[in-house]
Amino acid sequence: MLAIVHTRASLGVSAPAVTVEVHLSGGLPALSIVGLPETGVRESRERVRSALLNAGFEFPARRITINLAPADLPKEGGRFDLPIALGILAASGQIPPDSLRAYEFVGELSLDGALRPLKGVLPAVLAARAEGRGLLVPQANAEEAALASRGDVLSASHLLAVTEHLCGRATLVPVAAASPESFSKAVAELPDLADVRGQAVPRRALEVAAAGGHNLLLFGPPGTGKSMLASRLPGILPPLSDEAALEVASIHSVAGQPVREGRWREPPFRAPHHTASAVALVGGGGSPRPGEISLAHRGVLFLDELPEFERRVLEVLREPMESGEIVISRAARQVRFPARFQVIGAMNPCPCGYLGHPTVPCQCTPAQVTRYRARISGPLLDRFDLHVEVPVQAGDVLMHPGAGDECSAEVRGRVERARARQQARGRLNAVLSGRALTQACALDRAGERLLTGAMERLGLSARALHRILRVARTLADLEGASSVTQAHLVEALGYRQLDRQTGAGVRVSS
Repeated sequence: MLAIVHTRASLGVSAPAVTVEVHLSGGLPALSIVGLPETGVRESRERVRSALLNAGFEFPARRITINLAPADLPKEGGRFDLPIALGILAASGQIPPDSLRAYEFVGELSLDGALRPLKGVLPAVLAARAEGRGLLVPQANAEEAALASRGDVLSASHLLAVTEHLCGRATLVPVAAASPESFSKAVAELPDLADVRGQAVPRRALEVAAAGGHNLLLFGPPGTGKSMLASRLPGILPPLSDEAALEVASIHSVAGQPVREGRWREPPFRAPHHTASAVALVGGGGSPRPGEISLAHRGVLFLDELPEFERRVLEVLREPMESGEIVISRAARQVRFPARFQVIGAMNPCPCGYLGHPTVPCQCTPAQVTRYRARISGPLLDRFDLHVEVPVQAGDVLMHPGAGDECSAEVRGRVERARARQQARGRLNAVLSGRALTQACALDRAGERLLTGAMERLGLSARALHRILRVARTLADLEGASSVTQAHLVEALGYRQLDRQTGAGVRVSS
């Protein structure tokens, strides 16, 4: 007697297919699970036995062999409890085996037969649909599954509800698809850029960063508004497309993070503390899980007090900042997580924080300032497209809003128009490279001479040169210009303020 049940494992942000084969044979009563099960799966034998008995079913007094295929894919967690239980019931004739063909099943069983929620349900919904089958999930995962439901997802709170449906004695209602979200309502709850008083140059830099997806480094004395500016970036970013929103939601599902139905098209904003480890940032562990850079996919990673992060922790960001993904290798598996994020860094200009302050004298020596800034390596600094100072504002500016203090909605309108121009070219300016970069950022002779002179004067790398070109292209898009002009190059160079300070030497003012 053989029964076959379809289910899904969890590997990164994918959900590979697993076939649960249950065979009942003669011999002494025993239950064995093969197919590379880890501890959580091996323990399912006790959960399944108790769940079946407490739900009023007969547990076969036979030799039960359960194979989880493919055999070379590691299986972990309690997600296989439900398919194993259904396989035993089908193999023993307590439910009709044919009823299992149209569905895939995931769910952890409690000892009384109740279904408990799982991580990584959303990727399983998408993968099951690609195979042309529906998916049955625990009731607690119904809201998450609704984000991708097309009437092909069922949910249940107990094993008995599942078996009643399979036997035709009751019907489970498909999970209703989530209603279309009003992004304007969600974005209204985000911090507004109108709260920032003054700071014309940093506000402009924030708009440029949003329009082109550029990395931005803000520096200035304590209390000038660096963190405040960074927290306003999500409010001026366009909403995620449905495809991108599902991608982001899948990552959060795998990580066990709540997926908010009403705000799932909002770009994520992650702000890890500077004590975070390298694993916390990029992901990892014995069973690899996504880190902060993957949770910030399609959104913003804000690194406040940037020099306070351990240098080795910051260095692990260099590769994913370029590639847009992180690959975590373990002896038994290799997991790939998407990590196309936008970095906003904030730092003080020196250890005491008051270098360049108009009234508070700096107490740091040139050597201390040099050591402080050296915590951020040159290659990492190169990966920031814009370095912008956030200066101290006068009291009258802070007390009264200025004419240039636009709200987030006004700025977001310009950002969306600039991004539409980039989409017409095929990609975001921040990831332009090779021939696409050359074509989009073609310069005349005067522009080439200007940029060549700046490279020699400031000692810019080829990477910094390309980033200046990308920022200049974004400036042109914000203006609706078809080509990059000298004015765009000059403004883009003006946003490389730390390059200028490095080239001229560190100056300590009092």
